[in-house]
Amino acid sequence: MGDDYFIWPDSIENAKKIQTKLKDKVKIVPFRKKPKYIAGVDAAFCDNKVLGISCLYKYPEITLTEYAFGIKEASLPYIPGYLSFREGPAIIEALKKLKFKPDVVLFDGQGIAHPMGLGIASHIGVIIKTPTIGCAKSRLVGEYNEPGCKKGVWSPLKYNGKTVGAVLRTRDNVRPVFVSPGHLIDLKTSIEMVLSCTGKYRIPEPLRRADTLSREVKHRM
Repeated sequence: MGDDYFIWPDSIENAKKIQTKLKDKVKIVPFRKKPKYIAGVDAAFCDNKVLGISCLYKYPEITLTEYAFGIKEASLPYIPGYLSFREGPAIIEALKKLKFKPDVVLFDGQGIAHPMGLGIASHIGVIIKTPTIGCAKSRLVGEYNEPGCKKGVWSPLKYNGKTVGAVLRTRDNVRPVFVSPGHLIDLKTSIEMVLSCTGKYRIPEPLRRADTLSREVKHRM
């Protein structure tokens, strides 16, 4: 794959072209590896800068091992469906600074549950060649039936006749999250890993910690 797939464009027209080429590189396949580390990533914005956060956890204990930051200039404004071009460079920088490479990365965003089948988890997963999972607080595309109220219950998220994710209840009687495989992983394992990382809060612990740290650092900036 040429380097032109990985440039960070300064226009929506170029972003569309990259998405069109990159979406065919996404692989949704069974996850065979026994992971040792899982990371949660998030981003915050301060003026025209993007702050990327990566929090690495020991798996399956879900204990925090380390965290890192990356700061980049924002090349595009916020436009739904193009989040990866805005947040991606800073998140990749933060992941590169970790001492240990995660076996799986959780994103606060979409995997293949995206108009182009290339949400931020899928896009960055292809670039870093790592299994990734999207775990979003809200739906971007698709239709679904409301899942039951107990933790672990889920219903399929359908888009254009295909199952692209799961609407998953991570705690009893709380709003569900929208889980979709990003790259080099399947839906079944994505659901299992999100649940295994979720404790007393609705959001998986690696993502919750990344969100908290991003807001703290933004405040200091």
